[in-house]
Amino acid sequence: MSDNIWGYEPTVGHTAGTDLTGFKVEATDGSIGKVDKHSDDVNSSYLVVDTGVWIFGKHVLLPAGTVRAIDTADRKIFVDLTKDQIKDSPEFDKDKHVGDAGYHDRVGGYYRGHRRS
Repeated sequence: MSDNIWGYEPTVGHTAGTDLTGFKVEATDGSIGKVDKHSDDVNSSYLVVDTGVWIFGKHVLLPAGTVRAIDTADRKIFVDLTKDQIKDSPEFDKDKHVGDAGYHDRVGGYYRGHRRS
């Protein structure tokens, strides 16, 4: 597994430019929501997931390195995290997630500590 939490692993089945908006996101123990927006930027790829009623409308920022597989036919993204790990993640801050390296460091650090090798 790569050290770059902000990049897709080559084995996940993602092609840059593919629109992932609306894809369902599956944790290791069940569904967590749908992709609200995403980025394919080099060294800054991520998913913003709308968890809906599951965490009372919370949005979470998932670095691309947490994705373990993408099924484009079923429009599903599988992440290598549990629902609790995602629920306990740092709060998504729409004002800081672009351009605030410290925020990305905090989010990336949280998920690096929860990835399986």
